Amino acid sequence: MTMTEQNRKISVTDLSVHSATMWQSGWLQVKVPVPFSLKWVNSYLIPEEQGYTLVDPGLRTDEAIEVWTDVMEQYGLQWQNITRIVLTHQHPDHYGLAGYVQERSGAPVFMTREAHRYAKRLWGENSDFSEQLLTLYEEHGMPIELREAIAENLATFVGMVSPQPKVTYFEAGSQMMIGGLSWLLIDAPGHARGQVCFYQKERQWMLCGDQVLPHITPNVSVVPGEEGDPLAEFLGSLQELGTYGVKLAFPGHRDPFTDFEGRIAELQQHHIRRLDKMAAMLEEEPRTAYGMCEALFGSRLSGNAHQLRFAMSETLAHLVYLERKDRIASTITDGVYRYSALTTE
Repeated sequence: MTMTEQNRKISVTDLSVHSATMWQSGWLQVKVPVPFSLKWVNSYLIPEEQGYTLVDPGLRTDEAIEVWTDVMEQYGLQWQNITRIVLTHQHPDHYGLAGYVQERSGAPVFMTREAHRYAKRLWGENSDFSEQLLTLYEEHGMPIELREAIAENLATFVGMVSPQPKVTYFEAGSQMMIGGLSWLLIDAPGHARGQVCFYQKERQWMLCGDQVLPHITPNVSVVPGEEGDPLAEFLGSLQELGTYGVKLAFPGHRDPFTDFEGRIAELQQHHIRRLDKMAAMLEEEPRTAYGMCEALFGSRLSGNAHQLRFAMSETLAHLVYLERKDRIASTITDGVYRYSALTTE
């Protein structure tokens, strides 16, 4: 069976990116809109003997709820038909509607303990995550007006992840029955600690969250309060995922794709090129992380606090990796870190 035969697209709004696509075994891929450049996040409705498992319901916005209402009506479903909500990871575009859907369906919400801990850090009562992030950015040279814009942008997400769901934990390394089949939960750090991918051995299908995406590179960020090397974790995860035979991958963004191993190789090469470019730039002159971020991404960040936060945190992740590999070194002057290349004799 060809991929064209495997699926058919049914438009549920007049916007082409907001649609539902039926895949094998009655799987429904729902493109749930998000108000930033990614345009949509993939949610998957998977039929069970009783009801449906919902994977990653999306961000809570009026437009997203409208799309879900259209999909439910198109397929003759009600919220009560959702019997389980599964989250690959904790980022708001995947997690945001979980509590909303739980209230209407009564379905349990499953995610890892580490992913839930992060969600509570960001949106729990008395959260100081924003302050920690802005302190990190200040230490790495970002101007105050840009930090203030990022703080305002972060505050807008609280309503888009409310209400918070009651969570049941699952663990990487365990098996979970989804759609009548057993799936292995694979730890997939780097993009988000606590993220899991789901692998079905017999069909060779992978639900890969945001760890492996077609056409775009997953964001890999330094997170304040988390120790370690997120880019090294991400690259290690890609190496592991490449050992699984995958015929069809279901990602968190863009459309399902077949060349899973090839896409992993492309992502690995992307980061090698980025690391080499940054090391070469630091051979020319020392830079702060913000200076490096500005040089790498330039005008693409103008007036977009959301994208600036992603770019800054990813720049830091690459600098951490290079420093741990002894390719660069940092010094602190007047409370601000500055990076320079290490010369080899």
